[in-house]
Amino acid sequence: MARLPGPFLCGTLLGLLCLNGLAVEVKVPTEPLSLPVGKTAELVCSYSTSVGNNFALEWSFVQPGKPISASHPILYFTSGHLYPTGSKAERASLLQNPPTGGVATLKLVDVRPSDTGTYLCHVNNPPDFYTNGLGLINLTVLVPPSSPSCSQSGTAFVGGSAALRCSSSQGAPKPVYSWVRLGSFPTPSPGSMVQDEVSGQLILTNLSLTSSGTYRCVATNQMGTASCELTLSVTGPSEGRVAGTLIGVLLGVLLLSVAVFCLIRFQKERNKTPKETYGGSDLR
Repeated sequence: MARLPGPFLCGTLLGLLCLNGLAVEVKVPTEPLSLPVGKTAELVCSYSTSVGNNFALEWSFVQPGKPISASHPILYFTSGHLYPTGSKAERASLLQNPPTGGVATLKLVDVRPSDTGTYLCHVNNPPDFYTNGLGLINLTVLVPPSSPSCSQSGTAFVGGSAALRCSSSQGAPKPVYSWVRLGSFPTPSPGSMVQDEVSGQLILTNLSLTSSGTYRCVATNQMGTASCELTLSVTGPSEGRVAGTLIGVLLGVLLLSVAVFCLIRFQKERNKTPKETYGGSDLR
């Protein structure tokens, strides 16, 4: 009788073991999940394996931009018991408990901006060790823009330029910004107005007196809008000369006061110095 070669026999046995279910297969959605703040997220995870006494399930979380090795546990199921843990413990649960029927979906209520990141569904069922039993789900919590802050840098003079800035401290996705001028005055020509919708900066060049007015910045993302307003006052040439003259006079007065103070102090110090007297010599 012909004998089967050793390597062939090992490969055949390995294939039969895999066909008999000794491999954990975890399935999660391929598309990332986006959800408005305050809603309930269901992170779908299913698996196929023959659940035994060694079955264990763990959900963990890693912040955006960090490696999987930096993940923190949210909850785990082992030996027939569920153990929520970490900062999300009070808001995290399983859609089916116990999760021994092939469904390991995580339910997270009242989602917050800090919940944005990657979630790991890890099923461990020794001796099913032919796959890592891991599924990854990316969650983004959507937040409307917070009320932005409007500011201006420098003083605006006729013929000069001005920089207006606008920024929201919160918003996901990151808001984009647009500036408009309010009132019946015409909006500055495109050549004298440069906007950066990412940074929220508006540059106005070749200013004139008609550039004065109220400007509104609108921060926008898919969750909503928020705005702030800023009043720009452009100083005319005569006002600029008056202001320059006034500043020059004030500086002159200040310098004169310092000079007088130093002179008086010098005189006082000189008066305190004892004078030398000459007694002469006796002539015989």
